[in-house]
Amino acid sequence: MRFFTIFILALVLPVVMVATVHKFYASTTKIEYVPQEQSVQIITEIFTDDIQQALSERNLREVHLDSKKQTQADLLLLKNYVFKKLVVFVNGTKQEYNYIGLQYDVDRVKLYLEITNVSALEQIEIENKILFDTFEDQQNIIHVKTPEARRSLVLDKENPKGLLNF
Repeated sequence: MRFFTIFILALVLPVVMVATVHKFYASTTKIEYVPQEQSVQIITEIFTDDIQQALSERNLREVHLDSKKQTQADLLLLKNYVFKKLVVFVNGTKQEYNYIGLQYDVDRVKLYLEITNVSALEQIEIENKILFDTFEDQQNIIHVKTPEARRSLVLDKENPKGLLNF
């Protein structure tokens, strides 16, 4: 009887585990307009293993983030990738970012960016194509906060842009 139970578990357990394991691919970008500073502050959070895979495939070499093997070249690849894949228009004008820095948080990397000289935020258009070229079911969640409102967008490969009016 014990052999039979072990045999059944050996057959059923792998099927159940495979059926329940499904990786969710998502990044989160928080955008906040701070009128006192006339700036739009951006924090983009990406799973470290996902962005490492994307950068490694894209550059045909192994990229290391958040490890002793990390190099300045790896960090530059990350920064350039995000700058290319995340595009923001404020009040109809494409914006350039100031790179503030990055931080590792358990299994994610957070990039801090800022857009300066924004006297008013009436409209913001976000194009976020981060990881779309690596993961078919990637979703990029955008949260925008102003003193008067909070709005969110979910962008995917079929719909990589969103427009919000304030």
